[in-house]
Amino acid sequence: MIDTALDLDLDRLRGGAQPRNHDARTIAALTANPGCARRGVMDAAGVDKDALARELGFPSPFGQSQFAITRGNAFEAQVKADGCAELITLLRDRLGLAVPEVAYDDLEVVAGNEGRELRHARTRRLLAHALESDEGTLFDHPLLRLEIAGQPAYLEPDVIAFQLAGRLHVIEIKSFAVVDGQAEPEQVAAAARQAAVYVLALRRLVGELGHPAERVSHEVILVCPENFSNRPTATPVDVRPQLAVLERQLARLTRIDAIVGELPPDVSFAPGEALPGSVRAVEARYAPECMASCEMAFFCRDEARACGATGTLGRSVRDDLGGVDTIGTALALADGSLEPAEDLAETALQLRTAARLRREVLGGALDGAA
Repeated sequence: MIDTALDLDLDRLRGGAQPRNHDARTIAALTANPGCARRGVMDAAGVDKDALARELGFPSPFGQSQFAITRGNAFEAQVKADGCAELITLLRDRLGLAVPEVAYDDLEVVAGNEGRELRHARTRRLLAHALESDEGTLFDHPLLRLEIAGQPAYLEPDVIAFQLAGRLHVIEIKSFAVVDGQAEPEQVAAAARQAAVYVLALRRLVGELGHPAERVSHEVILVCPENFSNRPTATPVDVRPQLAVLERQLARLTRIDAIVGELPPDVSFAPGEALPGSVRAVEARYAPECMASCEMAFFCRDEARACGATGTLGRSVRDDLGGVDTIGTALALADGSLEPAEDLAETALQLRTAARLRREVLGGALDGAA
């Protein structure tokens, strides 16, 4: 229910469309570029960025094939069948865990109701009881909540939390294969980043319930098919590095209400002639790395190239140049044709030094060739 001024603003930005909820992938991608106000506002408003990019004429290549989605759903259903019987056997036999008699709770639907508040309340209630009594072993589809730039985001993970020796663990089920004990490093890294989001959300919930965060283990269990078969295998993954990055980046995110409050009142991401201008009214922070994680990357790249933004050269270059926003300004500071403002004096000196060294190196190379 819309009941605050910010909610009304976000609904206007969304053009009255139904909001899309955050998931672990969007949060991991958002925290990879915390300075991007455009992505922050769109994710807070629940904008369908894929549909928006298509409307703007810059469709993104993101998304799994229908075959991959079907295979992933089938593998997950197999692992979870009969109250997670195959998963429990896997935890006992493959990892040697002393999992006792198992109690299984599916939190995806509560009394036929899929409402987020009801599901989240039941998740809190069951986990509170489990933490107090050590009862309750497996919790399927717990609905978690995590604050993103001052706005609550609900996470609906296809994950299981299981309790062992008084600690909760996160199980992440993925359909990519583990071949001869090895999986594609990039896929494992992406799974670890997503699992870290769930661990952090679960730790926040445990803290709200009056228990230490350490009651949620930093070691998650990654379950994947083994050797291209349907037989699952389980591997422990330590996500402490991903957790540290996630917490640091979330702390850096500007509050959404502060960003939205500075936007013109007519900005809306609804389809129409005004859409490109509305999108450009929200500052972006493009870098080539965005191409791997954001549906808006092609539009933002085109925009950044048009204005010669330093971000097109990569985040490290943009960060090294500090407050220099365009390549043209950087070149003018380097050749001395532009006098720097006081806050850019040090950057200008470094650019001029780099330009002088480049001239000397190129001059020496030309003399040697002659």
